[in-house]
Amino acid sequence: MSRVFIFGAGETIPLRAVPEAGDFVIAADGGMKFLDSLGIKPDLIIGDFDSSKEPTDGEIIKLPVEKDDTDSVFAVRYSLEHGYKEVHIYGGTGGRLDHTIANIQILSYIAEHGAIGYLYSPEMVMTVIKGDLTIEPIGIFSVFSLGGTSHGVSIKGGFYEMQDGEISSSFPIGVSNHSVGRPVTIKAGDGILLVMWADHGESAERFAEY
Repeated sequence: MSRVFIFGAGETIPLRAVPEAGDFVIAADGGMKFLDSLGIKPDLIIGDFDSSKEPTDGEIIKLPVEKDDTDSVFAVRYSLEHGYKEVHIYGGTGGRLDHTIANIQILSYIAEHGAIGYLYSPEMVMTVIKGDLTIEPIGIFSVFSLGGTSHGVSIKGGFYEMQDGEISSSFPIGVSNHSVGRPVTIKAGDGILLVMWADHGESAERFAEY
């Protein structure tokens, strides 16, 4: 199954993962501006268009302004219902902090439905896991528990390693670790973990001082 890319109305940043032939691209309301800047045409436009002009062409799903789901949540639900197992979200950070937190919770929703999602900010990539994750050497990374205490957590390949440990949602023991030139493998044990890592290059170097 190909990947799905969802572009929201948040900050516009350079793409790390880029849509390729066979991938499905969704503009979530104001995400059209992001895609226009890239010269990418979406396969689907979703939104209530309360903060942007309603498009006049292309496949469109218009949502009511008053609803439980944000435009991004609806786009994720649509993606999962259509069988996508890898979801990339751009334009989901910046602006209002509550929207950024909502999009981090969306990553948790994706993980709970057997898929993996990635949320991109200018400096970091975020994902939520219930099982295992391996990332290549990337500099700074952090691991947080979502919802109570995660038991049986393993972190290998980082400067600070953990074996069958605990990470609590009330204490940030997993913040600001860093790789040591080999792949980093993280196992969530019985919990659900938010994993964040700095991008290669300049942004990773900028975060190394923290």
